[in-house]
Amino acid sequence: MKLNIRGNKIEVTNSIKKYAKEKITRLDKYFDNSESLEVNALIKVKGKDQSIEITVPTPKFTLRAEETNADLYAAIDLVLDKLERQIRKNKTRLNKKYKNVEDVNLNMDFELAPEEEENNKRIVKRKNMSMKPMDEEEAILQAELLNHDFFVFKNIEEECVSVLYRRKDGDYGIINVK
Repeated sequence: MKLNIRGNKIEVTNSIKKYAKEKITRLDKYFDNSESLEVNALIKVKGKDQSIEITVPTPKFTLRAEETNADLYAAIDLVLDKLERQIRKNKTRLNKKYKNVEDVNLNMDFELAPEEEENNKRIVKRKNMSMKPMDEEEAILQAELLNHDFFVFKNIEEECVSVLYRRKDGDYGIINVK
């Protein structure tokens, strides 16, 4: 794996790079052709907390995880554990999705233990709703009134459908679908 480590408000020392590289190479066992993968790691500092975000773009999907901890080395361990759980959880689902598609190689080569089988997530509730045109401020108000982490609305300012979502830091983000 090719590893790109960047620091935001922190200098990435050789010891941090060495530790991160050592831990990230644990992911090699899940991919057939790991030499072609490029792993991006972003280390950030906010107050006393240090966080690491790791993104692994593959040809068919992207793995991403982020962890925050007062100790950067603990955050690295936690984020790698999270990525491994994502791989194990979604491997069966991805293989089913691409099973009948020709020339699709997920580059994942490992066997699941029986207790790690997929939980067969399914849709248990479906809602139909009408979208009334509104601005972003009204959408924030509606999301807060409903106590939802996201809200879909017809954005009159952007003239498209938008998804308002609450970020981990408590602020909001917008995704516009055009």
